[in-house]
Amino acid sequence: MNHWNIPQTCGQCHTDIARTYGESVHGQAMKAGLPGAPVCSDCHGEHLILAPKEAGSLVNASRVSMVTCGRCHSDERLALRYNLPADRVPSFADSYHGLAMRGGSQSVANCASCHGVHNIFRSADARSTVNAANLGKTCGNCHAGAGNHFVIGPVHVQIGSGPAHPVVKWIRWTYLALIPLTLGFMVVHNLFDFIAKLIRRQPRRETGAQVSRMNRNFRIAHAGVILSFPTLVYTGFALKNPEEWWARPLLMWESHFAFRGAVHRTAAVVLVLATLYHVIHLAMVRRDRLFLKAMLPQVKDATDLVQVLSYNLGITKAEPHFAKFNYAEKMEYWAFMWGTVVMTVSGALLWFNNFTLRYLPKWVSDAATAVHYYEALLATFSILIWHFYMVIFDPLVYPMDTAWLDGKVPADHYRHSRPGYYRALDRAHLIEFPGEPTEGAKEHGDSVEV
Repeated sequence: MNHWNIPQTCGQCHTDIARTYGESVHGQAMKAGLPGAPVCSDCHGEHLILAPKEAGSLVNASRVSMVTCGRCHSDERLALRYNLPADRVPSFADSYHGLAMRGGSQSVANCASCHGVHNIFRSADARSTVNAANLGKTCGNCHAGAGNHFVIGPVHVQIGSGPAHPVVKWIRWTYLALIPLTLGFMVVHNLFDFIAKLIRRQPRRETGAQVSRMNRNFRIAHAGVILSFPTLVYTGFALKNPEEWWARPLLMWESHFAFRGAVHRTAAVVLVLATLYHVIHLAMVRRDRLFLKAMLPQVKDATDLVQVLSYNLGITKAEPHFAKFNYAEKMEYWAFMWGTVVMTVSGALLWFNNFTLRYLPKWVSDAATAVHYYEALLATFSILIWHFYMVIFDPLVYPMDTAWLDGKVPADHYRHSRPGYYRALDRAHLIEFPGEPTEGAKEHGDSVEV
């Protein structure tokens, strides 16, 4: 039972395994007398040795990486003593494989899936399953065709920090600058606007008149986004934070059925279909294409932003007036469309990973992972800070802009903030006053060009 005799003792019965272990990097380290070299009992346990399929086994698929291999390979002292790479365990833990395993998946790749079990050799050894010449075959065990067209690049890549491909680093640095600047602007803008409106708020004569804001086709597309976007946020961040209490209910079936992934991908399809419905609707209905014309950015939008900030800070006294869509709505609309394209492309590269690893370099998959994560952060907090303020917390619309339900908004809101658009609606007889019969034509108030 002496540490140095354990391989020989176990080898009395497990002859072939002992021979393979003896040739491995761990066995060679043991023969060299290195005190940190693992022997059979370090990985399998001593008296309580369980079959790998047993949940309590130290070499069970759910435990082998973080509990068994990670015990040594995340030890800073051992890493310094034997010059071991210090990023292997954290990079695995933050990869899709590690996140899925932490979430309860029993089928996702672990350390042994790639490096072997007893036959672990240095990567420079031609026998190693992670030797550059063998990576295609090793990865191909799960990802058919991986490395057929491009050599598999570095596998242990940290998206959030540490070594990575230059493109991944560029993406990281760009988003780490873009996210705080964008969200910081939103917070400051909305905070000043909120305070100024509360201070200046005065009773206004309300006529009860209404005008169409979103016709049926716009509401259908918007409903698809309402259903899919929160689902994507919840299921996506549940993968990234599998140990959190709010993620556990979604991951309770993960060991038997990839429930979270199925829900996430279904929601992604719904979002893409809703966006396509919106694009096709605008392409087919000429009258509603005026929406796009009104959404085009103009120089006036920049001056409107400056005027709003000056007005809210008390620098100017003139209340700003807008056209059909103001700068905030235009910024959100085009940011949403751009973000949807970015998330769809990056998500597709990750969803169809066999195609990605077969026909594209490995860094493309790493870049898609980084973009998908950071863009998700930006999109989520943009909706919470920017969109929710406009449709819920803005004192002029509180407690909620209900256009997403019936397509209509109070005409008085336009009369105060968008007098030009209000006059155009009035000339077109598209304002519904209380007591008037509702006409089908008034459904198209959102198509008036101003």
